[in-house]
Amino acid sequence: MSNKPNGFRSSLDMGNGKSIEIETGILAKQADGSVVVKCGDTMILASVVSNKEAKENVDFLPLSVDYQEKFASVGRIPGSFHRREARLTDYEILVSRIVDRALRPLFPEDYHADTQVIITLMSSDKNFPPDCLVGLAASSALMVSDIPFQGPISEVRVAKINGQLVINPTESDMVNSSLELIVSGTANDINMVEGECNEVSELEMVEAIKFAHEAIKKQCQMQWDLCEQMGGRKPARTYSHEKSDLELKKHIWETTYDKVYVVAKSGAPKSERSANFKAIITEYLSNMSEEDLKAKEYLAKKYYHQVEKEAMRKMILDESIRLDGRKLDEVRPIWSEVGYLPAAHGSAVFTRGETQSVTTVTLGGKLDEQMLDAPMLNGYSRLMLHYNFPAFSTGEVRPNRGPGRREIGHGNLALRGLKKALPSAEDNPYVIRIVSDILESNGSSSMATVCAGSLALMDAGIKIKGGVSGVAMGLISDEATGKYKILTDILGDEDHLGDMDFKVVGTAKGITACQMDIKINGLKWEMLEEALEQAGRGRAHILNEMNTTINAANDDYKPHAPRIERITIDKDQIGAVIGPGGKVIQGIQKDTNTTISITEVDNHGIVEILSDNAENMAAAKRIIKGIVAVPEVGEVYEGKVRSIVEFGAFIEILPGKDGLLHISEIDWKRIAKMDGIFKEGDIVKVKLVEVDKKTGKLRLSRKALLPKPENEEGQTQA
Repeated sequence: MSNKPNGFRSSLDMGNGKSIEIETGILAKQADGSVVVKCGDTMILASVVSNKEAKENVDFLPLSVDYQEKFASVGRIPGSFHRREARLTDYEILVSRIVDRALRPLFPEDYHADTQVIITLMSSDKNFPPDCLVGLAASSALMVSDIPFQGPISEVRVAKINGQLVINPTESDMVNSSLELIVSGTANDINMVEGECNEVSELEMVEAIKFAHEAIKKQCQMQWDLCEQMGGRKPARTYSHEKSDLELKKHIWETTYDKVYVVAKSGAPKSERSANFKAIITEYLSNMSEEDLKAKEYLAKKYYHQVEKEAMRKMILDESIRLDGRKLDEVRPIWSEVGYLPAAHGSAVFTRGETQSVTTVTLGGKLDEQMLDAPMLNGYSRLMLHYNFPAFSTGEVRPNRGPGRREIGHGNLALRGLKKALPSAEDNPYVIRIVSDILESNGSSSMATVCAGSLALMDAGIKIKGGVSGVAMGLISDEATGKYKILTDILGDEDHLGDMDFKVVGTAKGITACQMDIKINGLKWEMLEEALEQAGRGRAHILNEMNTTINAANDDYKPHAPRIERITIDKDQIGAVIGPGGKVIQGIQKDTNTTISITEVDNHGIVEILSDNAENMAAAKRIIKGIVAVPEVGEVYEGKVRSIVEFGAFIEILPGKDGLLHISEIDWKRIAKMDGIFKEGDIVKVKLVEVDKKTGKLRLSRKALLPKPENEEGQTQA
């Protein structure tokens, strides 16, 4: 008899044969909350656990979100040495970040307990991609728990396919999409958007987000239905994670607010402004008794931070004055330069205010492709963008531990924006690696990466469709009064203390990528439309500045950049070029100092030769063409003597193709012996006179190229 629990379920028909089901009470019941989301054969397990108590003196939510795909879900064994799932791939980190950004604003501001959301792909179905279901799964797990959460939320993918908007399309449908966004939100508001587009308009972008929100509303209701089946949502646990001292808070406010406002309004550079802000709280703390300082220093700094935040926001809302003195829609000063690094295949410096990126472009061949080995993402990538954010870029000391989630996310956004401007694979034979090193940072270094990447690609001679620029938009709003201000090209402090971070990337023709995070409830559609319109003006201004440096790709690649040439061969000739155990192709690469790869496409092979030396390239081409050439009767060849036998010599007329030059075909006069006629390695001009139809053996003649001798009467011998 089975003891399997019945559990609770809620389902939603999405149309087009797509149905989503949420199930709880079956798996992972010791977690605070767990669900399984099913769509077709796709099954996602989401669990959430939150500590009952918070660590002391923590004033933020220590939330971690981890999404992992099991190789068993697609019936594959991992390709790694250990043959097991390892650290999260970049793709899994990107999915984790999307869920994190959607969930984080929905926790109470005073909730500071360590909270972990783990999402696992248990079974997969290519017709139902999991990355557009993970937000629903994570939110559902929180909704069936007692963890304080102001949800539900959900996430969907919206795509425009052949002119029609579609929710959660299949992978095959996406081939024809001109727009693809992951959109997250509650039943009332949108709070996260990320995606890429084929140079679409702002109007199309808003239309797609609105369309996605309608699907999100249904999925939020689906979660409420699940809670009702369980007898209603569990009461939220009681917690007390913040100490308070209202008297201290009031005193700090009265003592420091006016001073903070003056510093905020000064328009001083970042370092000077930070020092002046710090001096105010340092002075305040110096006037506290040693006993009070020991007991209340943490709270004092916390309340002072709130003063800074309120002063900056009020200054922008009431006076339209920003921290650095700019107008609301003004972009910081820009300077850029290309060809900055002489040894790179392409390079650029892009500086906007106190944010600076030095970006390089490196060109490679097929062997430089990045191998992807993940359950739902395997194959090869011909485009890479790596974003580095060293500590010195913000004047800090921090150990270098390699790229973190932030670096991976920022790099992915820049890559999405740039790749839409790249030429097609037919017009661009190269594997491209773009590396952005952030040397200064005060707001929107990912958008500086886009601009520097566009300039570096042009400097490298890559024929991109046009310059690509990006800008980060901010929002300061007051829910009580309804007042709000949209900010162009936000500073780091405006991002940290503001209500929105909306990054928009595009060309002169339209938007190619975007990323939006909203920290408040109540984002109105007119705010979004205004932000997009203002971002368009900002992008155009930045692009005009970039165009003064370079406005089209260089006519040619750098002299030291590799060239690629391709030769198409018959499918049955691939083995001859490779040779036994790769001996032939390795020998060609060694002899010519080139890099050669072969790809089988349909019924033919593509041989790709990469070299930065024209002579080496020509030599490799000559050898390969010789290998695949078909000997033609009547053609004259310059061959090399490979071996000498008593009845003639074997001559290599083409690489790997030897023919017999019989002793009787060497000269018109009779030759009795081969002694002293040739030596191995001699170059001999011969004519192919016959190819044996049965054996394929080649018969050569040298005398056919010599004039016939005359007899003693002056007659040519027969």
